Amino acid sequence: MKKSLKRLCIDSATKFLYIALYDNNECLGKYYSAGSNDHSVQLMINIEKILKNNKVKVSDLDEIYVGVGPGSYTGLRIGVVVAKMFGWNDNIDVFTVSSLALIASSSDQETLLLSEIDARRGNSFLGLYKQEKQLLSLVDSEKLVSLEEYKNSIKDEFVSISFGEPNFIKCIQSGLPIKVEDIHSLNPNYLRLTEAERNLT
Repeated sequence: MKKSLKRLCIDSATKFLYIALYDNNECLGKYYSAGSNDHSVQLMINIEKILKNNKVKVSDLDEIYVGVGPGSYTGLRIGVVVAKMFGWNDNIDVFTVSSLALIASSSDQETLLLSEIDARRGNSFLGLYKQEKQLLSLVDSEKLVSLEEYKNSIKDEFVSISFGEPNFIKCIQSGLPIKVEDIHSLNPNYLRLTEAERNLT
């Protein structure tokens, strides 16, 4: 019999907070909702609620997946700190996944997907993904650049996507998550501020 694999997925990089509990590929409970600068409150409340509803303790988890950005500085820190805390305290394997990939995974369109998170002043965190047979692959490095300039540089047809409930299993099947070998070294992917400043000049 296949072992039950309990997986918790967290992403707090955008205005939409995403939490999901899986048993193998079956979703046992989830939370996906726009916040009002209250991710720090809603994250733990809803993790506890989902775990309690399914009679699962943190120590029962086999794997934790966390969106590491790019995105909101404060939001990113919240999700990563919780993942590190759970992983360290209960010796749980932690995996990182791009928050832009999680956004892209919400689409079913078989095309180029431009995943975008607003970074203000005309700039965006961008990830260009290709979806084939419901699998995602990154076709250009994630960037912090002018949204319109980047759109104009894309030669093929694409669809822009800035929000959507993540398809966590699609991300796993696409091989996008990366296992954290040293939990103490886990940090959010802010993308360099110097790059943002360079694009504003």
